Amino acid sequence: MSTEEVRPRPWLDSYAEGVPDDIELPTGSLVDLIESSVKRFGPAPALEFFGRVTTYRELGDQIDRAAEGLRRLGVEHGDRVALVLPNCPQHIVAFYAVLRLGAIVIEHNPLYTPRELRHQFEDHGATVVIAWDRVVETIQKMPDDVAFEHVVSVDLTQAMPLSKRLALRLPIAKARAARQSLHAKVRRTIDWRSLVEGPRIRTSRPRPGLHDVALLQYTSGTTGTPKGAILSHFNLHANALQGRAWLPGLVEGREVVYGVLPMFHAYGLTLCLTFAMSTGSRLVLLPRFDVDLVLDAAKKHPPTFLPAVPPIYRRLAEAAEQRGTDLSGIRFAISGAMNLPPETVELWERVTGGMLVEGYGLTETSPVALGNPVGPTRRAGTIGVPFPSTEAKVVDPDDPTSERPTGEAGELLLRGPQVFQGYWRKPDASREVLIDDGWFRTGDIVSIDVDGFVTVVDRIKELIITGGFNVSPSEVEDAVRQHRSVADVAVVGMPGEHGGEEVVAAVVLADGATLDEAAIRDFCREHLTAYKVPRRIVVVEELPTSLIGKVLRRKVRDDLMRAAG
Repeated sequence: MSTEEVRPRPWLDSYAEGVPDDIELPTGSLVDLIESSVKRFGPAPALEFFGRVTTYRELGDQIDRAAEGLRRLGVEHGDRVALVLPNCPQHIVAFYAVLRLGAIVIEHNPLYTPRELRHQFEDHGATVVIAWDRVVETIQKMPDDVAFEHVVSVDLTQAMPLSKRLALRLPIAKARAARQSLHAKVRRTIDWRSLVEGPRIRTSRPRPGLHDVALLQYTSGTTGTPKGAILSHFNLHANALQGRAWLPGLVEGREVVYGVLPMFHAYGLTLCLTFAMSTGSRLVLLPRFDVDLVLDAAKKHPPTFLPAVPPIYRRLAEAAEQRGTDLSGIRFAISGAMNLPPETVELWERVTGGMLVEGYGLTETSPVALGNPVGPTRRAGTIGVPFPSTEAKVVDPDDPTSERPTGEAGELLLRGPQVFQGYWRKPDASREVLIDDGWFRTGDIVSIDVDGFVTVVDRIKELIITGGFNVSPSEVEDAVRQHRSVADVAVVGMPGEHGGEEVVAAVVLADGATLDEAAIRDFCREHLTAYKVPRRIVVVEELPTSLIGKVLRRKVRDDLMRAAG
């Protein structure tokens, strides 16, 4: 092996100008981070929601009041508090208020079905739930053995400007539909406003430590069973600092970040929450991605940094081009969660004049671990190079102690301050992925070239990535298999039209049954959130299996690919 091949961290030579080799590791918790921003940027806009602005000083005040309200509900250090919220100002306040008490945040997708939520609630045992009022009924319907003591109901419309709230009361169909999509009447809950309108927490109250657990983020990890990834204040704070270091042209207190990614997702939580708040940015929140909402907001305060996924970039660029909307202020855009097509990069950069680069991360790495340099050294077709203070190596998947030569494919291992602490209450699963000296087994097969750029070759894990979200094939199979017309099923990911994957089910029909795709999909919607429902259902005579009877999903996928031509 040549000297060039063994030099330590060869990727450092490709960093954009101004990016440090290593970050200065955090010494304070996420609570210290937000309080520092409140002091530094007090009167500056922190949040914007449908045009209503919350300053950093106001945000800090609301966090202190909500923390005291939660303390009076009995929340203590180490308790778990579940957030079931879309992007909204209340979500930001709740996140930091829970952390102020030394408690642990658990993020949940508010569109999850009762079945999906129940599994996670049974696992983490949260004592308090802070939920969007539209999903409170779902929370309340959980069985009695899912024990939580309080449900705090959040009305999103209370964070909107008065003019918007009044417009939602108009007796016209469009206003009525908008009101119903944002707000619902609920009973037997605690009103969120009672928390933020109460007294502030005393400064003498205990605070979280740097290495305390801050967050449980559920992920399918390297297997199909959802698990709670344990992320500490140190992990999340470090990743925010790494993101800041990766963008040396960013100006603190001047940036406008658009929160179009859901904050219950690891990618959105770091880049649209902790990163934005740590840099004194104006965080423009949208409860869901909507082209019209984004372009309307951009007319008033155009984004300067937009983290997203490829389909969002494509749709925004196409719409902006058609409507003549100016997006030239977007200097930075980092795409993640799925493959970034070159044609999307070309379209985006033509429309905005800014740079769009691809990155890579996992929930277990807080989540960002690699990125393409935001500069001339970026390399299309790769997921970039390790972030500052991050190490990477490629090993034999069957023997992770055996490192592969430069350029040869193998399993990607990562080590750095953003690597998680393990899986909640799953020591065996934790030991499988966290090995000697803090290395994390990603489950992805990659190659690393002599310059340190990483190219994804394949995945050991059989997760499906659709729209930026991980889908466990096993979970979808369990739902499909319950339909009376299905004898057996294998679920795989197939290439989507615009990158990423589609969920496809290969089914063996029960004796005498005929395929009714619509009926099976409707049945699945009762058990699964929408993005997990199979886009296509294909009938096969039998499923290929191993010698021990395990269904070979990879073989199923290969057969479907050949059949599709």
